[in-house]
Amino acid sequence: MKKIRHIAISSQNPAATAKFYKEAFGWEEISRSGLDSDHEGDAPRPSGVIMSDGSINITILKFGTDQIGKGVDFEGVHHLGVVVDDWRGERERLQAMGAAFVTDENNVPPGAQFEVKFQGPDDIIYDITDVPYPGSTPPPGVSDPKEHKP
Repeated sequence: MKKIRHIAISSQNPAATAKFYKEAFGWEEISRSGLDSDHEGDAPRPSGVIMSDGSINITILKFGTDQIGKGVDFEGVHHLGVVVDDWRGERERLQAMGAAFVTDENNVPPGAQFEVKFQGPDDIIYDITDVPYPGSTPPPGVSDPKEHKP
């Protein structure tokens, strides 16, 4: 089963953006990375806040590199994440459909969420993974938590 379980938002101030979503929608903060609580407005690259609405992981990031060709100062929806039960099979199927790789399984930094990124129609970036995102509800057929085995 394939389900959207992740939305990445690019922001120059992840802490302020997270605060807005907490107050506006009651989303829960799961974790932070790279942010100094005494100087939240001075977010380094990379840094971010992982949040959840109870079903979907929403990650607000200040990216360290330009992954999608819009520059590191781009703000807005960066990419979508889809949890699948067989990432290898989905990768082959997407490649056969002509979807372009953005990053493959060999480009996942140590300790990062496992994902393979593609570019779809209209330049939308999405990733596939067999590992549920923190704070998301795993779709049927995907265990939680699951350790990725490349």
